[in-house]
Amino acid sequence: MMDKLHLLGFGDGGWGMSLLGAATMTLLLSLLGFALGALFGGLAAAGRLSKRRSARGLAEAYGIVFRGVPDLLTIYLFYYGGSVALTAIAHQMGSQDFIGLPTLATGILAIGIISGAYQSEVYRGAYLAVDPGQFDASKALALSRTQMLYLVILPQLLRHAVAGLSNVWQLVLKDSALISVIGLVELMRQTQIGAGSTREPFLFYLTAAFLYFVIAGITGQAFRLAEARAFRGIRER
Repeated sequence: MMDKLHLLGFGDGGWGMSLLGAATMTLLLSLLGFALGALFGGLAAAGRLSKRRSARGLAEAYGIVFRGVPDLLTIYLFYYGGSVALTAIAHQMGSQDFIGLPTLATGILAIGIISGAYQSEVYRGAYLAVDPGQFDASKALALSRTQMLYLVILPQLLRHAVAGLSNVWQLVLKDSALISVIGLVELMRQTQIGAGSTREPFLFYLTAAFLYFVIAGITGQAFRLAEARAFRGIRER
């Protein structure tokens, strides 16, 4: 094993820079997908909490579908379904070529929609965990609905949601590896390329596992610090 470590170097013939670049792509994909999921999740949580039956139904259907359908199938449906639709539009405009969707954009969208289905339940649970007295106090202070949401409810909601969001983040980080099936060169795909080219699969997959561990460890620590800070805020309040 030790005599093969030069394959992970940064000089000629080394794959170190390629692996680090792919790890950066994995982190970027995960962060953007998680952020987009926060948007979808917030909207879905608002729908689940809405008094309108149609909004509740749509939000519940969204959560059931994208939590129940395998993530890999969702990625395939978005990429190939979107590419077919885009190609059909291009054919209507006179083009005869097949047009595929950008893999990074598709990956971000797929991960965003999948993670949003999970984040919606985190946000909904956090909202229900807010002390009802906070709503009464906001009304007593004559705060508008927008002021109550952003000044009182949202900060407390996020305190309750941090732990659950940490779990969703780990899910997003693992799902990012699935995007390699549509051709995006992230950490998993680059590892496959390196393992195939050098015929050293154990070395490369072990290195990939270490890089995933580093990313998960650093980001997980960030969530733990945010959770600790949130609990300190609750105790001080």
